[in-house]
Amino acid sequence: MKFNDYPIDSLMYITNRPDIVFTRGEGSWLYDNNGKRYLDFIQGWAVNCLGHCNPGMIKALEEQSRKLINPSPAFYNEPMTRLANLLTANSCFQKVFFANSGAEANEGAIKLARKWGRKYKNGAYEIITFDHSFHGRTLATMSASGKPGWDTIYAPQVPGFPKADLNDIASVEKLITDKTVAVMLEPIQGEGGVIPATTEFMKQLRELTRKHNILLIVDEVQTGCGRTGALFAYQLSGIEPDIMTLGKGIGGGVPLAALLAREDISVFEAGDQGGTYNGNPLMTAVGLSVIEQLIAPGFLETVRENGEYLKSNLLQISADYGMNGERGEGLLRALLMNHDKGNQIVERARDMQPDGVLLNAARPNLIRFMPALNVTKGEIGHALSALRTVLNELA
Repeated sequence: MKFNDYPIDSLMYITNRPDIVFTRGEGSWLYDNNGKRYLDFIQGWAVNCLGHCNPGMIKALEEQSRKLINPSPAFYNEPMTRLANLLTANSCFQKVFFANSGAEANEGAIKLARKWGRKYKNGAYEIITFDHSFHGRTLATMSASGKPGWDTIYAPQVPGFPKADLNDIASVEKLITDKTVAVMLEPIQGEGGVIPATTEFMKQLRELTRKHNILLIVDEVQTGCGRTGALFAYQLSGIEPDIMTLGKGIGGGVPLAALLAREDISVFEAGDQGGTYNGNPLMTAVGLSVIEQLIAPGFLETVRENGEYLKSNLLQISADYGMNGERGEGLLRALLMNHDKGNQIVERARDMQPDGVLLNAARPNLIRFMPALNVTKGEIGHALSALRTVLNELA
């Protein structure tokens, strides 16, 4: 079917899309309406952690769709309970609230922290966040974000989110007042350009928040669910946060997110929080399949191995082309370039023949890599070979 035969004019404009329509996917590969295939190193912005059309996810979706889809969040359902138990058994948290998107999970974390502040901190409500952070697209999560320009796009912002500098503990401490209830951060700022919080900073932050009796919230919408080679990125620093949010990878491509908290922080009362589709058995059955595959013996070890393989090859590309190195953890990495040709690289890689490669320029001077966690070394090599071809063309 030709591109012009699709009724694209019925879609509201939100971004510039290329003139292709994807029709199917398998593993690390996508196929368009012309039959061309693309090696996908974006994977829905780190959403499809097990690639496209994972057999385990399909089986869970099909089987659950014949049993029960949505009895209402006013009732328990089996997959909801099993997934919540699996998450608490493999983390430092005791309670889980399911949602549909990372922004919704982060909104829930903000609500929970403010409720806790009202109950235990004399109404404290401010949450310190960070410049260049990204927490979602609701009004509150946009206000919490430090993405440039977001303070005016839908002004006025929701108040209560002073901004500190990542990896600068003094910048955090000077913002703490009697109104402060929490500090919230991404262990790696994905949209900000794959900028990791250092282990030292994470430990300092945990010590500082305990000293002032305020909460530490980790937004693991992008870094959670195996992306960094650990099940959750906070585990790399050897700390235990008070609240964590998950999205993207937890559903492997279906709309699922989660808010996790320590038991003593879980202060919601009846009617405080909810959502029509939250925790529905169809989505949580898929999430259960995803997490079971991630914690299977050897899986995360392979993620770490492939992360190191990607890292070493990116460093070699950086050396060969006189660039500025790479950064990240596991299979969330960025190549730091010495020019601002990121968007050109993305377009040329996508348009390559016979196979395209899907890359992301989170900033004009860097390329972000977010392949499926079960990507092969051969596929990594294919993507980087294509990148070298493009870099040579643009030289």
